Amino acid sequence: MSTVPYTRPEAGAGAEIPPPMLVAAGEPLVSVIIPALNEALNLPHVMAALPAVDEVILVDGGSTDDTVDVARRLMPGIRVVRQNRRGKGNALACGFAAATGDILVMIDADGSTDPREIPSFIAELRAGADFAKGSRFAGSGGSADITRLRRAGNRCLSAMVNLLFNTRYSDLCYGYNAFWARHLDAFALDSTTRADGRLWGDGFEIETLLTLRAARARLRIVEVPSYEQQRIHGESNLNAFTDGLRVLRTIAREWPRRRRAATQPAPERAR
Repeated sequence: MSTVPYTRPEAGAGAEIPPPMLVAAGEPLVSVIIPALNEALNLPHVMAALPAVDEVILVDGGSTDDTVDVARRLMPGIRVVRQNRRGKGNALACGFAAATGDILVMIDADGSTDPREIPSFIAELRAGADFAKGSRFAGSGGSADITRLRRAGNRCLSAMVNLLFNTRYSDLCYGYNAFWARHLDAFALDSTTRADGRLWGDGFEIETLLTLRAARARLRIVEVPSYEQQRIHGESNLNAFTDGLRVLRTIAREWPRRRRAATQPAPERAR
């Protein structure tokens, strides 16, 4: 299975997009979760590229622009959830908890993840995978956004995890993933505790946390080639140094638990 680089659709701020619809009778229901913080300029492009799914959940992180109004104008059927803490990890946890679909797909609101690749992830899950992990470094995957520093850091962190956890991830720090909702408990995410700031797992380290806990739970993991685009508007909140440290701390926190578990199967490549 392969993907092609994402060509962004033409969409103005006032573009009307119909609400998502059921794909076909008897098919698993698909929920797409989109964490967003001040992404009003990017949402028209992202939503114009969404395939037909059953539910779209926008998790707002306290936007000070008109992110929520734009989302509702573009997609009247969208569900808006307010996260109860800060950070991407908490936003995803809140979105997962609110979702009603059989399959949960996580994409970014900045246009960097291609919504048109969603069918590739769903196909792998329907073919038997438990967790479909996007990879920029497998098959036809790639990136127009990753810097040399982030690429080197990701390579080192991936090698560390593969050695310690007996996995074979090609791209540890990428947030385009999909999984069956029935496995949500395996990730033990906190979507209810209220606190100022972030708890552990609430930041960008969520991407590493999910992959490590998927391996620990012995889920069947398949890597799906994915092409990462540059953010369309605005600047990313990701900091290579501080978020890299949070990833390192996540690996250290998860490692003792992993040592007590049996050896996990390596992730497979999408066919």
